[in-house]
Amino acid sequence: MNEAARARIAAFLAQPALARLLAALNGGGEATRVVGGAVRNLLLGEAASDIDLATTALPQETIRRGRAAGFKAVPTGIDHGTVTLVAGGTSFEVTTLRQDVETDGRRARVVFGRDFAADATRRDFTINALGLDPEGAVHDYCGGLADLAARRVRFIGDAASRIREDYLRILRFFRFHARYGAGAPDAEGLAACIAGRGGLPGLSRERVRAEVMKLLIAPGAAATLQAMAGAGLLVPVIGGVPHLSRFAAVARDSGENVYPAFRLAALAVAVREDALRLRERLRLSNEEFDRIERIARAMERLRGRAGLPAIATLRHVAHEAGSDAAAAALVLQTVSAEGKGRGVVQELIGELVLTPAFLPTGKDVIRLGISPGPRVRQALEAARRGWIEAGCPAGADEQMAFVRAAVAAAP
Repeated sequence: MNEAARARIAAFLAQPALARLLAALNGGGEATRVVGGAVRNLLLGEAASDIDLATTALPQETIRRGRAAGFKAVPTGIDHGTVTLVAGGTSFEVTTLRQDVETDGRRARVVFGRDFAADATRRDFTINALGLDPEGAVHDYCGGLADLAARRVRFIGDAASRIREDYLRILRFFRFHARYGAGAPDAEGLAACIAGRGGLPGLSRERVRAEVMKLLIAPGAAATLQAMAGAGLLVPVIGGVPHLSRFAAVARDSGENVYPAFRLAALAVAVREDALRLRERLRLSNEEFDRIERIARAMERLRGRAGLPAIATLRHVAHEAGSDAAAAALVLQTVSAEGKGRGVVQELIGELVLTPAFLPTGKDVIRLGISPGPRVRQALEAARRGWIEAGCPAGADEQMAFVRAAVAAAP
């Protein structure tokens, strides 16, 4: 470990809430360490936001000590030894050392223990099994430090056994590789994932969705999805044929600054039926489905046109599906454009974003003599179409002129 890493660890352990908690949980025959992702990220020089601790203390003793030190105790997973301790808006998950004694591919029955090494070896990947004690020493029982240096995501022990304990680890293997790995996925891990893919249908769709969404925005998502597809593991997850080249182009151009739902649309959507399938297969949230379904509708409207659409066409699509969806659909259908073509796409999106609002409402139509009913909406839509074809003038009087013309032409 270099000096920079030691300095990061020292600063991390000096955080007042963490230092106070470790002081409370250690001593009197008990020992507690920071474990998992926080340690991994510290060593990589990345933010350690979620802080998990492992302790020899039983849950009730953890609660007692935490409360004595001024922490609020929440028994978030007390049957499995987990207590969340909160102070000053910062929360820490503290879990009693444990060992799996029975698994069914989705959940485990555990017994509590006092052996940090045994607790580490029950975890999924070597880079997630590192521990950090209050003195700043890093404990590595599984070769995680070497794998972290090599940017290698490797199962602890026998990969097939780890997967049989929880088949979600197949998706976690690829997600962690996309986030932390380099080069091709670990060969043993990949072979075990392929062999264990029959367990994927038994996973809850919510858990699958969470892993997929995290994978899609990881730095190595494009190459990892290609590896999943080559192994026959991507189609069973998304339920359709992936658009890998389109996804790779989107990932290349947008980096990490993008909505996961947009990345999912880039990978798996061409028509509205794709959005409906993804909602069912991945249990998308209402917000995610709304965004993806609107992008699909916009893509259907733009499909089949030669060259880039006129700004008026794009504005009509935006009226039906939303400006964000119209812009996203345009990007997805022109993502391979180079040079001047890419510049024109950005100009079109810029014009779309600056389109003024169409202010007239149904009340304006009624005031001009149309009786309430379907004809009001029809007249307003006709007025909006005329306004868009005329270049979307912003003035209220100019916009009302289109309403008057639509009312005069109404049957």
